[in-house]
Amino acid sequence: MVIKLDAPGDVLRTTGILQGLKEKYPDSYITWITKDNSLELFKNNPYVDCLLSASAESYLQIQLQKYDLVLSLDASFLGSQIATLVDAKEKLGFGYDSKGFVYPFNEEAREWYEMGLFDDVKRKNKRTYQEIILNICRLKPSSYEIIFKLDEKEKKFASDFSKRNNLSGLIIGLNTGAGGRWKNKKWTREGFIGLIKLIEKNIENSKILLLGGPKEIERNRQIKGICPNVLDTGCDNTIREFGALISLCDIVVTGDTLALHIAIALEKKIVALFGPTSHNEIDLYNKGKKLHSEIDCFCCYKNDCNVSLNCMELIKPEDVFYAIKSLI
Repeated sequence: MVIKLDAPGDVLRTTGILQGLKEKYPDSYITWITKDNSLELFKNNPYVDCLLSASAESYLQIQLQKYDLVLSLDASFLGSQIATLVDAKEKLGFGYDSKGFVYPFNEEAREWYEMGLFDDVKRKNKRTYQEIILNICRLKPSSYEIIFKLDEKEKKFASDFSKRNNLSGLIIGLNTGAGGRWKNKKWTREGFIGLIKLIEKNIENSKILLLGGPKEIERNRQIKGICPNVLDTGCDNTIREFGALISLCDIVVTGDTLALHIAIALEKKIVALFGPTSHNEIDLYNKGKKLHSEIDCFCCYKNDCNVSLNCMELIKPEDVFYAIKSLI
């Protein structure tokens, strides 16, 4: 059983362990438990045999099971508590002790545990998340893909959207949000506006799509008000529809958020923008460029910032534009 309850982007990037699990245990039956907001990510996933929501009913169900292996991959209270209560022959990742503390089950999980506690340890890390998590799971290091596969209905949704809006040429998707946990992960509105103007002036036969979720409604409305030629794809799409829209893009510009991991899974060219989170953890599978500002406090994992020009504000539209040009 895999326990991964964190934000949808973290859940999606963790699907990179599944091919490794099936290689090591070809006859395995894999159960994955996650929160409701990540369930849609597993549609069309050929490796997960049983998908459970993090609910009271699921907790009762897993209490009646005996597992050969539990992979507890959230160093959080709830995930570690579930892992501790489950009956299993072997447990890797994180558990919850009698004193009320999360602790690593195995030595391979200790590094990730310490990175969650100390920003300086996190900042020094040079390994990708995939390398770290495969090591925790005692799987061989490999470039296993993130799993997000569109079905025919979702491909038709994308095709219909493209025809309806006469999309052609180079399609550049700008994902303007960055989730709710780390608000400083999102690039500035002014940065996106400056980038749009550079693209429209210098890249012929291109179309810009604004991507975002419910929290980006007002931001995207403001951007389109200043840059009327961009196409706002809407902020009320389901996760699957959001992924279908990303599939239309040749290049995706995004912060460290769900859109980044979907774009990686769909093998898109990517310009990824990093500030308070670790750029070293992200493997773009040789499909893109990473940009981060040269500031001493980058990768701080803070929501409150007292720096007059913070790490995301220091990323200039020109830098992002030249990264896009290098991918064309």
